[in-house]
Amino acid sequence: MGRTAYRIVQEALTNARKHAPGSAVTVRVAGGPAGRLTVEVHNAPPPGAATDGASTEGGGQGLIGLAERARLAGGELSAGPAHDGFRVRAWLPWPAADPVSATGQG
Repeated sequence: MGRTAYRIVQEALTNARKHAPGSAVTVRVAGGPAGRLTVEVHNAPPPGAATDGASTEGGGQGLIGLAERARLAGGELSAGPAHDGFRVRAWLPWPAADPVSATGQG
């Protein structure tokens, strides 16, 4: 789960730099064990661009691959233009902590 979350953030930041250079980017990660991890990366439109959503130019293969990676991990991913830029959001299962390994015994 950790590698999947890392890869989602990495690809989303790469896309923001490529398609919206100079724009503000926000990364939010939230969740907890026995629940799910939410990963969200949002970028504003590039400076000087219209504010009706970020550019969707490009092949989109990276996002397709991320969606597949999230599905294989038991989660889901959505990505697309938002009213204030572009947003990538993923939900990944976060298994409950193993009580034995959490205490360091066993």
